[in-house]
Amino acid sequence: MDLQHTMGQRSILFVMISLLYGAAATSKIQAHFNETAILPCQFTNPQNISPSELVIFLQDQEKSVLYELYLGKRIFKNVASKYKDRHLSFDKESWTLYLHDVEIKDQATYQCFVYHKSSNRHILINQMSSELSVFANFSQPEIIPDSNSSDTSYVNLTCSSTQGYPPPKEMYFLVKNSTDNSTSKYSATMHPFQDNVTELYRVSISLYYTRPDNTMSASILCVLCPTDALPVQPGLQKTCLHSKPYLIVSKKKEPRLSQNDYIIWVATAAVLLLLIVGLVGFLIQWKKKKKKKPDHSRECNP
Repeated sequence: MDLQHTMGQRSILFVMISLLYGAAATSKIQAHFNETAILPCQFTNPQNISPSELVIFLQDQEKSVLYELYLGKRIFKNVASKYKDRHLSFDKESWTLYLHDVEIKDQATYQCFVYHKSSNRHILINQMSSELSVFANFSQPEIIPDSNSSDTSYVNLTCSSTQGYPPPKEMYFLVKNSTDNSTSKYSATMHPFQDNVTELYRVSISLYYTRPDNTMSASILCVLCPTDALPVQPGLQKTCLHSKPYLIVSKKKEPRLSQNDYIIWVATAAVLLLLIVGLVGFLIQWKKKKKKKPDHSRECNP
């Protein structure tokens, strides 16, 4: 009978919590993907009430209970099924819940309620709301050329970055021309792809770059800038990410002869050709004369 009465009181308590939801001020909490989110209750316990007289629980914006500490003991009966296998720990000294291995889907508003159980009454003595945002750093952008093209007059490049959240604010190419040391920005349509399991993003852009001169060298960078919503916090990106430079190497110019140089080259070649022909003709005539010369050594023999 006492057990049923107690459970009935706790059911009424959760209904009361639903009506009170949103009454407390909200603090903003940031956490990095796959790390730990800190959800404080900010309960100072000024009256030094014993934990055996307190009912503490946290719930998300869908009224799903993450953690419940009932009269000093952890209770699982009211915990939502999606949180029963999660790694959670509660610090009774700081009255803080630690949600480990944070996922993107954990983004929500959480509330911590502290009740003092006195006789048959539950008196609300503390309420705290926390709005959790989850972030993940994108990988360094990588430029990959189209290997199917053999035409050197242009280059088709794709730049991609993975494992980030939320989608970046901007992604573009920077092309630095080594001839005049100028830099041009090439904006491109960003193509996001979200993983169905992790909810992390892979983003990519493409560039079809035509070289006006095959002898021109260029250095191409891919730049990814995170969203403005990203907080300034250790371990979380705020500055833009740059890829390694993709280098386009110029071809050496073939030396071009002027008209005068061309005439001199032709004349020199003609003279050399005549000299060679004359020398060959001289050698042929010399061999013929040598064959016709009589052998006087044979005439002297008896």
